[in-house]
Amino acid sequence: MEVDGPSVGSEQLKNGEIDESLYSRQLYVLGHEAMKRMGSSHVLIAGLRGLGVEIAKNIALAGVKSLTLFDPEPAAMSDLSSQFFLHPDDIGRPRAAVTVPRVAELNAYTPVSEHPNKSLTENLSLLSRYQVVVLTGTPLKDQITISDYCHQNGIFVVIADTFGLFGSIFTDFGKDFAIADATGENPINGIVADIDSDGLVSALDETRHGLEDGDFVTFTEVHGMEALNNSEPRKITVKGPYTFSIGDVSKLGQYKAGGLYTQVKMPKIISFQPLSEQLKKPELLMSDFAKFDRPQQLHVGFQALHGFTNRNGHLPQAHSDSDASKVWEIAQDLASEGNEKVELNEKLLRELSYQARGDLAPMAAFFGGLAAQEVLKSVSGKFHPIVQWLYFDSLESLPSSVKRSEELCKPLNTRYDGQIAVFGKEFQEKLANTGEFLVGAGAIGCEMLKNWAMVGLATGSKGKISVADMDQIEKSNLNRQFLFRPKDVGKLKSECAAEAVQAMNPDLKGKIVILPDRVGAETEHIFNEKFWEELDGVTNALDNVDARQYVDRRCVFFRKPLLDSGTLGTKGNTQVILPSLTESYSSSQDPPEQSFPQCTLRSFPNKIDHTIAWAKEKFHEFFVGPPETVNLYLTESNYIEQTLKQAGNEIPTLESIRDYLVTEKPQGFDDCIVWARKQFEIKYNNDIQQLLYNFPKDSRTASGAPFWSGPKRAPEPLTFDAADSTHMGFVIAAAHLHAFNYGIKSGSDVTENYYQKVMDDMIVPEFSPSSSVKIQADDNEPDPNAQPAGSNFDDNGTLEKIASQLPPPSLLLGFKLEPVEFEKDDDTNHHIDFITAASNLRAQNYAIAEADRHKTKFIAGKIIPAIATTTALVTGLVVLELYKIVDGKTDIEQFKNGFVNLALPFFGFSEPIASPKGKYMGKQGEVTIDKLWDRFEVEDITLQEFLDDFKEKGLDIMMLSSGVSLLYASFYPPSKLKDRLGLRLSQLVETISKKAIPDHQKNVIFEMTVEDMTEEDVEVPYVMLKLQK
Repeated sequence: MEVDGPSVGSEQLKNGEIDESLYSRQLYVLGHEAMKRMGSSHVLIAGLRGLGVEIAKNIALAGVKSLTLFDPEPAAMSDLSSQFFLHPDDIGRPRAAVTVPRVAELNAYTPVSEHPNKSLTENLSLLSRYQVVVLTGTPLKDQITISDYCHQNGIFVVIADTFGLFGSIFTDFGKDFAIADATGENPINGIVADIDSDGLVSALDETRHGLEDGDFVTFTEVHGMEALNNSEPRKITVKGPYTFSIGDVSKLGQYKAGGLYTQVKMPKIISFQPLSEQLKKPELLMSDFAKFDRPQQLHVGFQALHGFTNRNGHLPQAHSDSDASKVWEIAQDLASEGNEKVELNEKLLRELSYQARGDLAPMAAFFGGLAAQEVLKSVSGKFHPIVQWLYFDSLESLPSSVKRSEELCKPLNTRYDGQIAVFGKEFQEKLANTGEFLVGAGAIGCEMLKNWAMVGLATGSKGKISVADMDQIEKSNLNRQFLFRPKDVGKLKSECAAEAVQAMNPDLKGKIVILPDRVGAETEHIFNEKFWEELDGVTNALDNVDARQYVDRRCVFFRKPLLDSGTLGTKGNTQVILPSLTESYSSSQDPPEQSFPQCTLRSFPNKIDHTIAWAKEKFHEFFVGPPETVNLYLTESNYIEQTLKQAGNEIPTLESIRDYLVTEKPQGFDDCIVWARKQFEIKYNNDIQQLLYNFPKDSRTASGAPFWSGPKRAPEPLTFDAADSTHMGFVIAAAHLHAFNYGIKSGSDVTENYYQKVMDDMIVPEFSPSSSVKIQADDNEPDPNAQPAGSNFDDNGTLEKIASQLPPPSLLLGFKLEPVEFEKDDDTNHHIDFITAASNLRAQNYAIAEADRHKTKFIAGKIIPAIATTTALVTGLVVLELYKIVDGKTDIEQFKNGFVNLALPFFGFSEPIASPKGKYMGKQGEVTIDKLWDRFEVEDITLQEFLDDFKEKGLDIMMLSSGVSLLYASFYPPSKLKDRLGLRLSQLVETISKKAIPDHQKNVIFEMTVEDMTEEDVEVPYVMLKLQK
């Protein structure tokens, strides 16, 4: 498979093009305009330890005109704690010199170079070549010098630092910074039901409009107040969930009917202050509302660390009490100098000093994602920046199971010294001897493995990482799955990811087990009881709900902690699932996917989403369903007999077999062109004529209202025009897909003129609407074409006639059709081309604004928008929770579920929800049970012994079942129970179910209904029979 190299990249950049095959998922987050602005921007990043390289990685993946790196300092062993592009043999060499070529590998479209000077402050005018300057690990006096120069010269500044479990970010985007789109959400639109004389707009059918005070809207298709149409955006005031005011409309006439409103994103202008001013009076954004007083203290504390370093020439020693006392004194002096009194917590400030030399990969990931997103905001104007400071800490991640002291936290000249400085060497050993299962090696999986490699997870004698992913690498993955390179396209993700992180940290060699399998019910012989029982924990890196729920259920069953996370564009979430403490991932559910009423799709679309959904249905109706049906007819001996039993579907099913095998079976590609042209006529002309015949444009409803009003848009039939690219695009795509079904090659010499010639030579059948055709007018009405269940309106004459036209399968031995398998990311297969053309033709019928191929692909392909910044940040949060699990914390208040939206920006953290509890009355009094995590475990005893054991617990078993087999019921007569009571439970299951228990199965699950000592039915956990195999 050919992959674009640097030469192709530079050529496309010159032309201002965007490589959609690489950037597709990111384009759905940022949009073309924002990415074009990014593509003309030059960015400088100073400081290339863990945080700096994380920012560089994210910006390189996102794509800018040029990326320049600065760090002349020699690499040290401790840098390897989080700098994933440094190797042990780089120690002593300048960080920038060894990092530049490795960052350059990430994206052929982003040239990466080294800043020419050895000092940033020596010649400040060199900074004028950049749009953004990012500072990490920079002394405060240099930060002030550089940021003041940048503020005066219109250069954007981002400053970020981490000290152990503490971190900060500062932004200055100058005076009058324009935000083009503060939220990134799609503009809201809706249908107008009424506009009164006071300017009160009502949304149709009590649909919530979703607008907020201060939003702006424009109008189209309004009758009676035509001056509103396409006029300047009007500012609205929300009056209720279904109404809003647009102000004075007294000179616009009287509203009659119709109208669409659309939200308009208006630019927002904000002004930033330079660092020198913001140090004295900071504007702080909250990162955790449970730590309301923390940002002000950390603002002082970070300055105190810089003050200590300035006086002593180095940061405070790890866990040094004497150095912490000096930092505390400096902090107190700083706090007393400010205009506003800041109450300082000595314990907090001493902890900051203890950790000042700490360098943690997850904190670099969190702030690296955050800082990179701020850089992209500054050059693109997309999303709202941080104004102007954000402080964040994760002190809850400090271990309580091990000791920390100056001796235990001192450097050992290992790659983990940056982590040992925070947690101590005992905790490092705990991390090294952990067994973790990573499910998924995509975007989140790559970032997770990188973090694990840096923290030294599973590098000890008892450590092991299992990675499961069956997917292969595609080009679109390279934009955010940073462990992969163009040469890896087509290879297994799990293998390439494991290989990449073993190169980052050679201590992992021999510690990663690659499992190229899907984790699901069908692979439980691979991911068996032995596999699960050996794990210490599980981390999900999955992008679909079903797979996440399956892993979640297995974790609950085997009582393993699970860390789950997900991203959607700039939004991300993390969830901690802890045995016997929290609810599980499956305990709460996302709202169901949006679906459209069938009546709307079939006859009354009013927005592009409807036409795209309709086009996707046509794709299945033309190229997937009929070929599958034909293949069943050819391979299943009694297919016709079975079909005749399908009430309501017999005729369409047999007709599709007849059409695809007999009446419309193509002999060559010309026939496929003819077929495609006929489909155009049927769908965009004939069907529309029929609809307007049934419901003329002047028709009215039973109440006297115009039928074609509100959400119902009156369509117009289309006349085929070969000069129209959408018309011709439909025929070309449909012909190729129809040919694919039959294994017919189109030939490379087929031009548009050839299509035109074939169509000129064909006869398009005449069409006249029929009075016998019934069309459903509303989803609330019964479908006039639906056959009542159980009816047999046809005397089988029609069916017999169609069946008689079908060739016997015996005459077509070896023949089969090839159903099309929808693939959105292959731009040569005509799939998205067909759906785009089919949808836009439908939109032309109904005068709906058309969607380009990019938007159509997003909606039809159900693409999850993704960007590397969010992924990096979210995985950082997950690893901060992993520290707590490895430590063995059992206090639910120490854990945090997180939700972030980098666009706003918003950060929300909450304590996980506790698992549900229940009670029953036993012989010894009230017993509390965990409804999610608890279960009764029993050996392979007899049924009688089983009943007696539960009797001792105060529980009378009323019914006992396993799967669909009822094994015991208290109402069974003694004669029925006589043979069962003496059987062991495994024998009982096999006898009643008439199936042997598979050899790999080590347990059997029983469900039971019971009464407790109060003789009331009570809910109790399931029973697990443990088999000795």
